[in-house]
Amino acid sequence: MNRFLLKNATVYTEEGWIENGCVLVEGEKIAYVGSNTFFPDVPTIELAPRYFLVPGFIDLHIHGAFGADVMDASMEALQTIVSRLPEEGTTSFLATTMTAPAEQIEQAVENVARYMRYNVPGQSEVLGIHLEGPFLSPKRAGAQHPRDIIEPNVALFQHWQQKANGNIRLVTLAPEENNGIALVSYLKENDVIASIGHSDAGYEQVKKAIQAGVTHVTHLFNGMSGIHHRTPGIALAALMHEEVMCELIADGIHVAPEMVWFAYKNKGKEGLVIITDSMRAKCFGEGEYELGGQRVVVRNGKAMLVDGTLAGSVLTLKQAVQNVIAFAKCSLEDAIHMASWNPAKQLGVLDRKGSIRTGKDADLVVLNETYEVVMTFCRGKLAYDRRGNRCE
Repeated sequence: MNRFLLKNATVYTEEGWIENGCVLVEGEKIAYVGSNTFFPDVPTIELAPRYFLVPGFIDLHIHGAFGADVMDASMEALQTIVSRLPEEGTTSFLATTMTAPAEQIEQAVENVARYMRYNVPGQSEVLGIHLEGPFLSPKRAGAQHPRDIIEPNVALFQHWQQKANGNIRLVTLAPEENNGIALVSYLKENDVIASIGHSDAGYEQVKKAIQAGVTHVTHLFNGMSGIHHRTPGIALAALMHEEVMCELIADGIHVAPEMVWFAYKNKGKEGLVIITDSMRAKCFGEGEYELGGQRVVVRNGKAMLVDGTLAGSVLTLKQAVQNVIAFAKCSLEDAIHMASWNPAKQLGVLDRKGSIRTGKDADLVVLNETYEVVMTFCRGKLAYDRRGNRCE
């Protein structure tokens, strides 16, 4: 059995920080968490008190990275993504689709379901599928191809869920469209997260959707009706309803730093999930790429369609954590809560993910004093060591 000890770090647990702490890993699980303890005949990785040992990050919204995309619908694309995400501290994620012709979405979800049979330790774990579109508002298409946007359709979702072997865990939709509330209700009844996104709903429509079962908002402030003193929209409703968890792309581009701070002051650490919404260009350099059948140009850290519309991001989750600390003036603890605990809670996997506790998966990230990723362990196996760093 794989067995080793991480020692001498400052460990962040559910009860708070442990200085000069250690974590014992046995197989894929955490076997002990506490102050430095001697375990005879156990291989030991000596860290340092200036290092922080934190739970692995969970990205609920990521399309691709390193030249690969979920919509490529290939095992090779997913293998590229899962093998490289540990570089940014991401130990698990939802593979996120795009609005596209129905047959392409079907191929993508089938491919993810097939890949999930082979999830192995030592790489980022695919926890399921985030279906972003095609049940969106044409008025808020953003980088989703308007040609392929359709009305919410329960029967079509059921078909895709069957093809996905039940692995669609989160659906982004516009509840104000025809049959939108019906789909929200169906998702709630079947334990799938219903999320408002790419929607032009008004405040009262959002309240109705929340009553029907919406518990999530996709990339807060982006692709939605905003905050206006006479016509409050989705953004205000999301900030005012505690039962709604809000995704936030904390890159300083999709959402201004001041608005990240504003969201944090209103939702607190319990109401936000840090995501990347990254596409295949992440860590792959500037140039021209494809996203959902559309041409994307990446320049100066921005991914845009040719008309200037933002098209996903090239953000890493470690950068998002660093940014939210700077933008929202929050603690590392709160940033970790938003990057690890909250997404695990939303997905219903808090029993095994989202924190450092005995019995949970050994998804662990070592950060240095500037919150750069030094090492990442995915279910007990070393997945990344900065000495072989490839993505800064």
